[in-house]
Amino acid sequence: MVTGLSFGIRAGILDQLGVEFQLDKGQLASITATAFWGFPLAIVIGGLVVDIIGMKKLLVAAFVFHFLGILLTVFASGFWTLFLSTLLVGLANGTVEAACNPLVAGLYTDNKTTKLNHFHLWFPSGIFIGTVLAYFLNIWGVSWQIQVGTMFVPTVIYGYLFSKLDFPVTERVASGVSYSGMLTSVANPLFIVMFILMFGTAITELFTGQWIKVLLNNVSDNSLLLLTLEVGVMVLGRAFAKPVLKMITPQALLVISAVLAALGIYMFTTVTGPMLYLAAIIFGMGVCFFWPTMLGFVNTNLPKTGALGLNLMGGAGMFAVSIFTLFMGDYYDKIEKSAGGNETLAGQAVLKATLIIPIFLIAAFIILVFYMKGRNKKTAAAVQV
Repeated sequence: MVTGLSFGIRAGILDQLGVEFQLDKGQLASITATAFWGFPLAIVIGGLVVDIIGMKKLLVAAFVFHFLGILLTVFASGFWTLFLSTLLVGLANGTVEAACNPLVAGLYTDNKTTKLNHFHLWFPSGIFIGTVLAYFLNIWGVSWQIQVGTMFVPTVIYGYLFSKLDFPVTERVASGVSYSGMLTSVANPLFIVMFILMFGTAITELFTGQWIKVLLNNVSDNSLLLLTLEVGVMVLGRAFAKPVLKMITPQALLVISAVLAALGIYMFTTVTGPMLYLAAIIFGMGVCFFWPTMLGFVNTNLPKTGALGLNLMGGAGMFAVSIFTLFMGDYYDKIEKSAGGNETLAGQAVLKATLIIPIFLIAAFIILVFYMKGRNKKTAAAVQV
């Protein structure tokens, strides 16, 4: 939830930060991207050490990073303090997932994808709460510093609650798979393919969501509400992951998700007025299952990859978003200048470039569906023999 709040509130105050500190879109992109590359740095390191030091110590570190990051943001004085504070929050967000993804997978070994969806519904929930807070606090003229400071409340609560709990060992340790066995498993070709596809699913979901207010600010008077609506759909979708996954395989769900995400982004570039809210609903339905289903698919079909596999997937996604965000921030500035300051045209150009990614994912996930059918048939035949 704190991770989601950091995304939602940052999305709501991004324009204010640009005005107050005289930052162009390229500089705002650099600050935003810091959270995305801080995340993979923490989650990959966490994935390597969580089996050794335990989940609790990682979550204590996450609390410290969150607290310091929020504090430094509140007292930011320019580009570099915003850069450092956002990095600390990104490190905190990654450390939370480094501990909690293997925790959920270990607690619910027979229902991983559903429970990872349930756990990850609190990310869009945090964004939903954050964007609603930002929307109303902006209307009431409350400073962005106080908006950021609201994150102290859930941060202190989770720090206190986790300090009282005992944590189990990870599933990999409990099942007796060696550390070297885990390292070998992440070289599996299927894992490598899913690792690469995670680039696309994360960019589609997180880049578009984080920048939706900036990209559509001159198309809609309530661009932040589009993000609020999108993540509201994500919360509902992830809450009902269990019945959805009873009707359809995770890989088929990923195909449908990519189709809806592509349609949503296409609509963002072509429609105006109330139709933008329909676009946000469709886009939310598309990206809703991406992140937790990718994690659940890998941990279910390649369980020996363990905590490292889960955290490499998360790290891959966030790293890709950080690079894409930097590139698109510069691209936005270039298009805006060439179009004589036309922000609407620049926003649409960025969205059209992003649209290529979910279109590619549609084809990739269709191939995955057929691959898994063949793999499951071979497994069934081997069992019968």
